[in-house]
Amino acid sequence: MPRLKPQHIPLLATAAVFAMLYLGAAVAYQGFFTQDQFHSLLSENATLGLAAVGMTFVILSGGIDLSVGAVLALASMVLAKLLVTGEMSIWVAAPLVLVAGSVFGGSMGAVIHIFRLPSFLVTLAGMFLARGVALAITEEKRLVLSGIADVDRMASWNLWGLNVPALAFLIVMAQAILVANYSRFGRAVYALGGNESSATLMGLPVARTRITIYALSGFCASLGGIMHAIGTQAGDATVATLMELDAIAAVVIGGTLLTGGVGHPAGTLLGVLILGIITLIPTYQGNLSSWWTKIAIGGLLLAFIVLQRVLQSSRISQD
Repeated sequence: MPRLKPQHIPLLATAAVFAMLYLGAAVAYQGFFTQDQFHSLLSENATLGLAAVGMTFVILSGGIDLSVGAVLALASMVLAKLLVTGEMSIWVAAPLVLVAGSVFGGSMGAVIHIFRLPSFLVTLAGMFLARGVALAITEEKRLVLSGIADVDRMASWNLWGLNVPALAFLIVMAQAILVANYSRFGRAVYALGGNESSATLMGLPVARTRITIYALSGFCASLGGIMHAIGTQAGDATVATLMELDAIAAVVIGGTLLTGGVGHPAGTLLGVLILGIITLIPTYQGNLSSWWTKIAIGGLLLAFIVLQRVLQSSRISQD
């Protein structure tokens, strides 16, 4: 009989929490256990999910990225500005926004690596910079995109009940799972998070890997901003405030260790869905304040942090 490895316990705990929450809500609330509701759950949490995918690789490497919410807002505003002014179509503007977001993230990764600065401080500076630029783009802080033909078509288009943001989230998540498990880059990310000195001695490209990780985080956050602009048909400089904390919570609840080296993108998918269910329950309950969702998420996050600490202590004692 195969032995359960300690690094798999957080992911199994996440799966168990998701199953209990989802099945419990399905039993308690009529209409919850439907295909339409599940599609809605994916659609409403797609932008958070995209930001969390990039955050997963950052935390797996032992870092943190506090800029994802601000980069998401900036991407939505830059895209909206380019489309509203009629300078280019969405098929040209969107790739440019993705490239810009990747360069922004990669630049933070380069600063972190070259100057040996804490990722917390560098990405905090990136957060203020991106949010400030987003707010400075227009005095209205919001640009409406309804009436632009390409945006209207993409906002109304769906496949099997899934809209464009939900499909983008699932596609990116599938690619993240493949990259994490079956690519040299994925193995380098885990090695970097496990022990940077060992990764260097193994001859792994530590600098390139770290820069790529933060570029990937910037790419995912920018894609989240594009999907937000399409889904809401507007660019908004104030959107995704503190989303970086939700993304971190989703990744940690998904079983990724904050110290790096252990975790899985599939767990992040479950973590995003768990946060979505907790946020959705007050809508069905009717008499619950939205503050209860914060309390529930905080308690769940604390439980997973304690679980991580216990597992780390047991691994150290075994060594």
